[in-house]
Amino acid sequence: MDFQPTADQRALQQGVRDLLARRFDREALRAAVDAGGTLDRGLWRALGDAGFFALRLPEAEGGVGLGLPEAVLLFEEAGRALLPGPLVDTHLAAGVVKGAADGEVVVTAPYGSLVAHLADADVVRHPHEGATPIRSVDPLTPLHRLPGPTPHPYPREGVLLTAAEQVGTAARTLALAVQHACERVQFGQPVGGFQAVKHLCAQMFVRVETARTAVYAAAVTGTSVECAAAKLLADEAAVRNARDCLQVCGGMGFAWEADVHLHLKRAWVRAGRGPSKAETEEELAAALLGGTV
Repeated sequence: MDFQPTADQRALQQGVRDLLARRFDREALRAAVDAGGTLDRGLWRALGDAGFFALRLPEAEGGVGLGLPEAVLLFEEAGRALLPGPLVDTHLAAGVVKGAADGEVVVTAPYGSLVAHLADADVVRHPHEGATPIRSVDPLTPLHRLPGPTPHPYPREGVLLTAAEQVGTAARTLALAVQHACERVQFGQPVGGFQAVKHLCAQMFVRVETARTAVYAAAVTGTSVECAAAKLLADEAAVRNARDCLQVCGGMGFAWEADVHLHLKRAWVRAGRGPSKAETEEELAAALLGGTV
């Protein structure tokens, strides 16, 4: 079975990458950091116009009529760009909440005892009373804590799309590490020529490709077990690649002006969305022991 994207799928992915390069470049990213993660409504509507939120809606309902395999490609690009906002929740609400599909309405939803971008949201699905703001490790993801965990499980599609965002972060930090390794010169040669740095970059590449393959495969099969496995691999790839990127970049990587720490912090926040690592491992173990994998 061939899990490689088709030419049309690659064109779709490239179109979103080009859109984000125009509308959310590094200057816009840093402006969003300074603004505390406040959403750019113009960009949100541009995503709606591009079909980002309505991608999986049938054409008869005003959508694009595509599926999860195409959606994970778009969310991978969003993760690569560190695009802020409740993208997954708004995408899942298209066709259910009026205005979500075209980007006119921002939708968020609790996961566990946390809800992101509450102040920016027009609609909160499964709302709880008594949410209090807390300091988020990610300056682009403002958080509120709920008095208790939401009884609504995070949907399988949400788990997979979050995993796709994590793959985007893992791929971006790999690119940053390789770029630095090629440009930074020590002892008369690029630091990428040293074996230890080569090994770090090679390990980062393997994590990206392993996680990406798992996400693409789960998008085709759509099973709960494969989505859970993809999320585990993608979380590990995003967090460990960001840490290894810091190692490759050295002191420069730890500077506030560098973007590596933003990817690491977002990866931490995303890893806490949906079932915990322990819960996911238990689900996979039960499936393996029960012979359903």
